[in-house]
Amino acid sequence: MSTQEQQSILAIALLAAFADGSKADAEREAIRRMADSLGHEAGAAGLARLYQDVLLKRVTLADAVAGLSDASQRQLAYEMAVCVCDVDGRQSPAESDFLADLKIRLQLDTAQVAAFEGEEAALVAASEDALAPTAGAVSPVAALAPAARTALDTELDQSILKYALLNGALELLPQSWASMAIIPLQVKMVYGIGKAHGVDLDQGHIREFIGAVGVGLTSQYLEQFGRKLLGGLLGKAGGRMAGRIGGAATGMAFSFATTYALGQVAKRYYAGGRVMSTALLKESFQGLLGPAKQMQTQYLPQIRQTAATLDAGKVLAMVRA
Repeated sequence: MSTQEQQSILAIALLAAFADGSKADAEREAIRRMADSLGHEAGAAGLARLYQDVLLKRVTLADAVAGLSDASQRQLAYEMAVCVCDVDGRQSPAESDFLADLKIRLQLDTAQVAAFEGEEAALVAASEDALAPTAGAVSPVAALAPAARTALDTELDQSILKYALLNGALELLPQSWASMAIIPLQVKMVYGIGKAHGVDLDQGHIREFIGAVGVGLTSQYLEQFGRKLLGGLLGKAGGRMAGRIGGAATGMAFSFATTYALGQVAKRYYAGGRVMSTALLKESFQGLLGPAKQMQTQYLPQIRQTAATLDAGKVLAMVRA
């Protein structure tokens, strides 16, 4: 895949991110940092400029679509756009209109699009159903005996690592539904941590917490896609077409480290009675992110083994469980 084709796909993903016209300044800044990071780490000169071109409307949807001649690349571009629009739940009318227009422009295979949209809709529904209200909260940790608190702390550490390994494995897969599952699983992880500390959470609160920590939802999707594209993990195996599992650790670095650091910050936050400021949350997350990135080398064999066993059915079951 050429640099021009990579940039066309990322341009479409960025256009999807801004389709509803309501992106907050913080989200725009997160996407800008993502573009800068990818441009530096992947050696892709001009990616940051692409972000500016899209934001300032110097690149149109027609321009981006014109840069894609291969059918699998067009399918991949559409799947990325759908994932970006669905990152915060239901699509807005503006996002739905954008995707309908994009589908027409890309001239996609009807059967392939229908199959992907079915998988994607199932994941979105599963992520919403997973956090339905439940009766009764677990006893607060403060009321537990010291031995019980230590046992709970160990159990939560194991759960956080499990989610980090799983999300690292998901990012190694070429299918678009894999990236769709990462954020719902992060939401479930934070929900479980809060529940263990006697706090019943809903999706709105959890997504606000994730944003306060400094993990932009839309920018997180775009960085996953960008790393896969620029790292060569997808090649021409776009969309739901089967492809090899990436052999390098580059793709998983973001999701493994982000999930692990997010879980550890959430554990501190809820154990401490939710008194950490936004500034302290972000500082704590950034302090944990570096060590978490280094951990991926230690757990790389387990991540690859997990990736080799995943399919859409298993991922859906994990999101719903």
